[in-house]
Amino acid sequence: MFRTILAVAVLLAAVPNLAHAQSKPKGARVAVNGMQMYYEVSGKGAPLIVLHGAYMNIPTMGAIIPKLAKTHQVYALEFQGHGRTTDIDRPITYPNLADDVAAFMDAVGLKKADVFGYSLGAAAALQLAIRHPEKVNKLAAASVSYDAEGMQPEFKEFIPHMKVEMFLEMPFAKEYPKLAANPKGFPELARKLIAIEKEPMAWGEQVKALKTPVLIIAGDADVTTLEHTVSMFRLLGGGGAGDMGKPLSASRLAILPATSHTAVITQVDALIGVIEPFLKGVTPKGMFAAE
Repeated sequence: MFRTILAVAVLLAAVPNLAHAQSKPKGARVAVNGMQMYYEVSGKGAPLIVLHGAYMNIPTMGAIIPKLAKTHQVYALEFQGHGRTTDIDRPITYPNLADDVAAFMDAVGLKKADVFGYSLGAAAALQLAIRHPEKVNKLAAASVSYDAEGMQPEFKEFIPHMKVEMFLEMPFAKEYPKLAANPKGFPELARKLIAIEKEPMAWGEQVKALKTPVLIIAGDADVTTLEHTVSMFRLLGGGGAGDMGKPLSASRLAILPATSHTAVITQVDALIGVIEPFLKGVTPKGMFAAE
């Protein structure tokens, strides 16, 4: 999504040292829906799939992957046309990306897993839970939206003016050939990612019907409005009064302070601090909770 465009420009400058510092994970490719999908496996524990943002790849996700790998067996994927995964003659859409993840799980023998996604990856993960609920245990979605109307007005106004040429001199465009299966494939990737911004997005009814527990993570200055984020939490059954004798919603909401969209994925300690308790089912005890 466009929200990751500024993020990647920052991350490509800041993340490489983190990426080089981590121990070498096991990388491989697998045939998925006509493409060769690259993925890396690291850590031990319950399986956790990690999905990156638009124009990103596994290295530009930074320190969050090795942190998660301390307590989980992490499967970090690279989407169609991103990183080392090949592109194919097919639009990049959220349903397509979700179906790719489902096919990946079948290919590597993962029946069910927790999922963490950021931005484009979070929307794809949300579609995975909608389209393939049997494959998702719990979903942590950072900087996600379920309706195009939930984006900040400035971003909505900019989308119709987006052109491939705007991105060709961006840092992530210059970095693209270093990993890409097709080093000249960036303009086509940009064209497809611009197109996904213009696709209709109105998933309210599907989100409301979800049984999958979802942790929504957003910055308080994210590209989606706070009102939209709270609305999504309410669709998932959250936002009621605690301490009133009723159990809390299985879904959760975390707002990171002083955090823009580009900063969400860099707040590693804050992310771990909310993701781990959610995946473990740990709930803070109130004053009147039984011992």
